[in-house]
Amino acid sequence: MQFDLSAVETSTLVFIGTLAIAAVLAAFVLVAGLVALVLVGAGKLTWMAIATTLLAVVHGINTGWDRLVHRAAAVDRAGDFQPQPSPSTGTYPRVILRDS
Repeated sequence: MQFDLSAVETSTLVFIGTLAIAAVLAAFVLVAGLVALVLVGAGKLTWMAIATTLLAVVHGINTGWDRLVHRAAAVDRAGDFQPQPSPSTGTYPRVILRDS
C-alpha cells in the first residue's frame, strides 16, 4: 500500500508543517538555553577560581607582611643607630647639602 500525499487535505499539511517548524524552533531554544547555561557555569567557575587565587595571594602577602613586621619589632637595633657628632647646620643636626 502506497501513501499518496495528494489525498491529504491542505489544512492537514499546513498543521503538520507548523508542528514540524515549532519542534525545530523548540529544539533550537532548548539547545541555545543549554549552551548559555554551560557558558555561564564555565564563566562562574573561572571567576571563582580567579577570585579564590587572588584572595589566597593577598592573604599570603598580608600574612608575610605581618610576620615581617612582628619580627622587625622584636629585634632590638638601638645599638646600631647611635647619634654621631656632626657639625650643626641649624636646627637639624645633620643635613646633606647637594648642588649648593
